[in-house]
Amino acid sequence: MFWRSPKNDSPTGDGTETVKLRLPWTVRALIVLMILAAGVAIYVVNVLLTERLVETTRQRAELRQALYGGAILSELQRNSVVPILLTRDPTLISALKAQDFSTSSQRLISYVDEIGAASIRLMDMDGRTVAATDREQLGSLHRNSPFFTEAVGTTDTVFTIFPTETGAYEASFSRIVRDGANLLGVLQVQVNLSQFESRWRGTTAAVAVTDASGTVILTTEPRWRGRSLDNALAATSVPSALERALQSASPFGGDGDDSYLAGNALIQLETRVPFRGWSLVSFTSYESVRERVNGVLALIITGFALLLALGFYLLNRRSTLRSVLFQRESLQLRRLNHRLSSEIAERKRVQEELKETEQSLAQSSKLAALGEMSAAVSHELNQPLAAMKTYLAGARLLLQRRRADEALSSFQRIDDLIDRMGAITRQLKSYARKGGDAFEPIDVRQALSAALTLMEPQLRQEKVQLSQAIPDTPVMALCDRLRLEQVIINLVRNALDAMRECDHRELDILLTVGEEVVLAVRDTGHGLKDPEKLFEPFYTTKRPGEGVGLGLAISSGIVNDLGGRLTARNAADGGAVFEVRLPSIEMAQDAAE
Repeated sequence: MFWRSPKNDSPTGDGTETVKLRLPWTVRALIVLMILAAGVAIYVVNVLLTERLVETTRQRAELRQALYGGAILSELQRNSVVPILLTRDPTLISALKAQDFSTSSQRLISYVDEIGAASIRLMDMDGRTVAATDREQLGSLHRNSPFFTEAVGTTDTVFTIFPTETGAYEASFSRIVRDGANLLGVLQVQVNLSQFESRWRGTTAAVAVTDASGTVILTTEPRWRGRSLDNALAATSVPSALERALQSASPFGGDGDDSYLAGNALIQLETRVPFRGWSLVSFTSYESVRERVNGVLALIITGFALLLALGFYLLNRRSTLRSVLFQRESLQLRRLNHRLSSEIAERKRVQEELKETEQSLAQSSKLAALGEMSAAVSHELNQPLAAMKTYLAGARLLLQRRRADEALSSFQRIDDLIDRMGAITRQLKSYARKGGDAFEPIDVRQALSAALTLMEPQLRQEKVQLSQAIPDTPVMALCDRLRLEQVIINLVRNALDAMRECDHRELDILLTVGEEVVLAVRDTGHGLKDPEKLFEPFYTTKRPGEGVGLGLAISSGIVNDLGGRLTARNAADGGAVFEVRLPSIEMAQDAAE
């Protein structure tokens, strides 16, 4: 394995013995084979893993593209049918003929809640808005607007889209209202396209929708609107993680370059939306592909390096010249350590980039949570708004009959509802802290009475037989009264919806107290099909347009925050039973101690 040179051949001339190590050819062959194997493994893993991750990223982008296009087409088709139905509404036709629009706006508001459109307005032949879901639009003139003039000139439904003062695009379907051969007015349904931009901003892709002329009308980047896509990309930088990649974006295909290996390429997908020549274009980055591949390659390199170190260690043990081999092995180990340090530094860089990506995903999750919370608050405001409209209508009749004292009572109830709506919106500020700082001892009977007072117009309108079993003594619990009233209102409203198609409508409310305060709400509807899924967000058994499936999910979350639980089951003699179980004030105080 080694040879020794004579003393007189010492380069130092002092007789020092020089020892040179020669590894056997078998060992050297094994080392070369291991290096070749490492190179082949790194190459194969790099190619296969990169192709797999790229294909996965492309498939996800294509699936997201198909979902976006289908959602836009579904929204447009759903709204395009609305003008045809509403222009045949005998109530609206009679209002235009008699020029009596006292209840027309209320009727349009009831439609827009079911349809989900942005807004609906009715105009006479002079272009004046006589009824609208947005009260501020009443009296506005649109005689020269494109959607009005085009609708008057044809018998079909007219679709128009044009930019507003804010730069966003407003789309609507409009249609002439006829009574035989007589032209009475124009009905316009505005399409809520801005909802798609809000949803898209929660993803890591840049999305744009262009019309038949190639102009961007919907996009995650507001500065792209009104331009062609090429001009928008050339003139405006993207303030996102895709900014660097958009500068070298190219359509995805089998002949594309391999720049994604450096994290600088994008998937550019374009899908035609089968509506008036619209197209949907999205850009998705390959940035995460390189990071994941580098992490695997770093592990492989580390493994081979450890194998090499182990081989040298075994050779070192078998060597007869431990001191010389130790020095040489130390040098090799220092070199290997240097390479490992470089790999570790690279690994740290990859981990830092991964951490930045995770922070970006966390921000996206916050935006999604804010969107769900906003939807929940909007859902909770519908009931007070409906009650306010009822009280306003009653107050108007009372004032016409010169019964001012009774009208003041209605105005006081409206003022209470406004305070209630303000309290609901203030929950946005305290949504992040789920503590008990707003809890106080309350009488559950009073919360139940307040909720039933708010629901009284609907109970009377639906002709529901209400029976209550409530203790004569106070039923005290430690909770937030406003949020408890929200839960009761949601349960009563769901019970009314469940009994809407039933001949016998009976609503039973039972309040008991023991170790727990139990409030049971029973209806005589058709019962529950999947009780275990009721409290999932956006799960609903109602028909499209009648509900979004947030009421019970919100109620369950509120009851959990109050320290209780909300359960549902089918009654033995038909119908459904919902129970709100809260700890009594004695139990809550013992738990706090």
